[in-house]
Formats: sequence, structure tokens, C-alpha cells
Amino acid sequence: MEQHNFVYVTFILSTPEKVWNAIIDPEVTKKYWSDPLSKNPAHINVSEWKVGSEWKHVKMDDDKTVDILGKVLEVNPPNKLVISWSRPNEIKDPTKHSRVTFEIVDYANGLVRLAVTHEDLDSQMYNGISSGWPSVLSNLKTYLESGLPLAGHIN
Repeated sequence: MEQHNFVYVTFILSTPEKVWNAIIDPEVTKKYWSDPLSKNPAHINVSEWKVGSEWKHVKMDDDKTVDILGKVLEVNPPNKLVISWSRPNEIKDPTKHSRVTFEIVDYANGLVRLAVTHEDLDSQMYNGISSGWPSVLSNLKTYLESGLPLAGHIN
């Protein structure tokens, strides 16, 4: 099976600590981790954020559906977080896991460089995240810079 990689880089007027917190804090995550043009429930990321701990990507619907889950592989606040990424029905098969690396660097003049690298994706997951990551990360940037997610700017 052919594996794909995806990289997204953005610059955010913020601090590394605020970007880090926005990635790991469920109260912040639910404000931007959604499709700004839909009425679908937001998601949160839940974990202890320690190496070896489980993390879950939970839809804020009535059932609290877990869409994605994995393990925390590396933690270096506020600069680097690495997690494995799996569909719930494939969690027991490590060959089906992908890997996400968040690299947060204090860039210049109040800007933070956020690079998200998602590796070892199958075609189906690659197609989904190719529109998913840009939407989520644009929403994150807008939220951190303005206090409102993209949906708050759309009439």
C-alpha cells in the first residue's frame, strides 16, 4: 500500500505557549477544531499529554464519538508534540497508524511558525486530512489572532 505524507506550515501572531495550549487544551480545541462552514459538532483532543499516554479526538456530539485515537510519542512543550494517529477500528494494527508532528518555533516579531507534518497516511486518510488540516489550522490561526474562529467572521 502506498503511503503519503502531508505538511502544512503557517505563521501565527501569538506565542509558542499559546499555540501549544491551543493544541492540547480541550476547552480551547473545541473553539476551532471544526468546519467553519458547517453546523457539525466541534472536536476536542483529550490526553494527559505524557509520553506513552493515550490521546483521543472526540466529537462533541451526544455520544462523545471518538473519531481518531493514538499514543503520545514525544512531548517537548511548547515546541514539539508527536502523536500516533489511528482510526478506532485499526488501533490494534500498528501498520495502519500514521504519525503527526507539531513543531512550534518562535519565529520573529511576535510570529510563531507552526509546522504540522502528518506521515505514513493511506490514500483514504490522506484525502481526508488534505482538506481537514488546512481548515483546522486556518481556524486555529484565526482564533488565536482574533479571539474568534473562522465561523465567527462569516455572515
